[in-house]
Amino acid sequence: MLAARVSELGAQITEDYRDRRPLLVGVLKGAFVFMSDLARAIDVPVELDFMAVSSYGTGTTSSGVVRIVKDLETDIEGRDVILVEDIVDSGLTLAYLRRVLGDRKPASLEICALLVREGAEDSGAKYSGFPIPPDFVVGYGLDVAEHYRELDAIRVFEPA
Repeated sequence: MLAARVSELGAQITEDYRDRRPLLVGVLKGAFVFMSDLARAIDVPVELDFMAVSSYGTGTTSSGVVRIVKDLETDIEGRDVILVEDIVDSGLTLAYLRRVLGDRKPASLEICALLVREGAEDSGAKYSGFPIPPDFVVGYGLDVAEHYRELDAIRVFEPA
């Protein structure tokens, strides 16, 4: 199911960027597996860069404060940028990144999110994989305190 949906998202992006070379900006660490699969599913040349932001720390609830831990190495002015997110939850991180990246004057800025939490459907993600309920999830790059990223499927986190 994951692979099929990622392929569909790749096909949509391929169609939309047929004559362009988009820059995929992955939000580390959670989006790295999704972005890797997505980049291979896109049939136009893409470039990759990464940002790391923090709003969760080591817990399962957002701290409410977003900070950049690793910034882009690429100048995005005039570029077509697709921000690749693992999950849109409260929308706080996404709003922050839109503002920060928008200030850098890209030609376009779109969002591709693997998961969109119930209540965040109006996040503005042009490309979205799956809606999910409010459960905390892990796997396929998503974690709790750096655990469970290696799982090949997305699962509801159930504390021991």
